[in-house]
Amino acid sequence: MASKFEAYFAALAGKTVAVVGLGVSNRPLVRLLLQCGAKVIGCDRTERASLDPEVLELEAQGCALSLGPGYLENVEAELVFRTPGLHPAALAALREEGAKVTSEMDVFFEVCPCKTIAVTGSDGKTTTTTLIARMLQAQGHTVHLGGNIGTPLLPICPKIRETDYAVVELSSFQLMDMTHSPWRAVVTNLAPNHLDVHKDMDEYVSAKKNIFRFQGKDDLLMVNADNAITGGFTGNGVTSRFSRLGKARVCLEDGVICRDGEKVLDTRDILIPGVHNIENYMAAILAVEGLVSDETIRQVARTFGGVEHRIELVRVKDGVRYYNDSIASSPSRTIAGLRSFPEKVILIAGGYDKHIPYDALGPEVCAHVKKLFLGGATGPKIREAVEQAPGYVPGQPEIRDCGDFESAVRAAAAAAEPGDVVLMSPASAAFDQFKNFMVRGDYFKKLIKEM
Repeated sequence: MASKFEAYFAALAGKTVAVVGLGVSNRPLVRLLLQCGAKVIGCDRTERASLDPEVLELEAQGCALSLGPGYLENVEAELVFRTPGLHPAALAALREEGAKVTSEMDVFFEVCPCKTIAVTGSDGKTTTTTLIARMLQAQGHTVHLGGNIGTPLLPICPKIRETDYAVVELSSFQLMDMTHSPWRAVVTNLAPNHLDVHKDMDEYVSAKKNIFRFQGKDDLLMVNADNAITGGFTGNGVTSRFSRLGKARVCLEDGVICRDGEKVLDTRDILIPGVHNIENYMAAILAVEGLVSDETIRQVARTFGGVEHRIELVRVKDGVRYYNDSIASSPSRTIAGLRSFPEKVILIAGGYDKHIPYDALGPEVCAHVKKLFLGGATGPKIREAVEQAPGYVPGQPEIRDCGDFESAVRAAAAAAEPGDVVLMSPASAAFDQFKNFMVRGDYFKKLIKEM
């Protein structure tokens, strides 16, 4: 009997399938479609002269290309795979012409042979997803990590066994038109984010709800009870809540994370700093319930040093500690980073403008920052939020507008004295000066290590 994966792709033989976006993550999908006998059209805004050799190899293997500014015009397809970065509204014309729109992630959840655990939220997605995967692996399970991190999962489905686990990080962009939900779903928290792509906050929250919207009565939803938005979420199956501030199935009691009143993990054993990481552990503890022993959870906590670009200690030089928190592309993320340090820090912030409010950041900067170095499009918005915060006193913190990222980093380093913490936590996306937050973080580390 054919597997769901085999049956799905066998049915595409001879059909015209468009793949929108020819970035690295979509290329294995194109190969998979070609192998099953589909007529593939690769659609990408990139001009032919700027294509890398791998895309031209796909063309040589039979993938027709539709390129440039009008890359979606005159495309006729029965099935369209949407890249996460493209708003579904951009494919309205193809839908009207009869095309079915899906995504690699949605098909993966449809055909995956093993149990799936997925995580979304505004902050903490990657750390929580990684923790869940680490805990399962430490217990001896075979884990496939993917989605917004890791490797494309759909092409490796034939290698996944029923006894394995797929642990998936999902962004709002991936979730927007999903029609399948995981076995266990985690929502870490929600705050305004990505409003440069989503038409409003309602659309953003609605996209996030797709992680549990299609669950069945035997599936599990785990949410943050302390968050004003996620605290009210209820799934179709069992809903469990975690709370750092009150009572819940998993909560904090005298510095110990407890589940149903039983002690699981002393927070002093958690290697990565910050109260937000206590919440990430709470979410992970719920997600692996019944699959991982408490002792294994404690072993992971004592050894897990965190994920790159997330309050990552880069260097200690002349008594100054430099931290890379490039993942902080929103105010709420930077606030969590600021609260991770007992002392006031030197903060480097600013970047691409996602059209989200910075009001909440102002008071936190006043409380936790002694010197603020700004660069990028959001620099003026962050300055305004700080200067309009209740209790702001001119010069506390000292604020300097540096124009660009590198100038801000160098100025912050020059101003640092022994005992200081320099935290690069931009509260903004990287796209004004960098390809993504990872490139920004790597460049920060390069600058600091070369000093």
